[in-house]
Amino acid sequence: MPSYAEDRAEIEDLMARYLFALDWGDGDAYAACFTEDGEIDWARETTRGRPALAAMCNGFAAAMEAIMGKGVPHRHFLSHVAVTVKGDTAQARAAWFEAARREDGFGKSSFGHYEDHLVRVGGRWLFRRRKIYNEFLPGRTAGATNPVMEEGMKR
Repeated sequence: MPSYAEDRAEIEDLMARYLFALDWGDGDAYAACFTEDGEIDWARETTRGRPALAAMCNGFAAAMEAIMGKGVPHRHFLSHVAVTVKGDTAQARAAWFEAARREDGFGKSSFGHYEDHLVRVGGRWLFRRRKIYNEFLPGRTAGATNPVMEEGMKR
């Protein structure tokens, strides 16, 4: 059985691969971060299954290009990662923010946190369910409760 440090490193690597795939509009790599029936609850909808996840990622890249302009870098960053592992399942919470280069310089465009439920499949950690809290959108804020004090996240 892998150590907590090995599991955590693999989960953090998965989180990074997810963000690189999202920011570069690589729908196949994005979908590969999830189980076959994995889902993401994000600002607009809940998307389920790898084909739909790949299409959603590709659509997001096109939407961001329409908003920011062609060739304008738009990147997500991860911080404050908390991980609890129980055998072949895990929960993680992580803060995120995104930034983009703009004509008037650099700007932060949004922020929030992820709440993840992960499973180990074939020796690899994958997202089973990822919920995105967007602190700047009404109805998508995290609320007043510390997300790492929820049942299952306590150490």
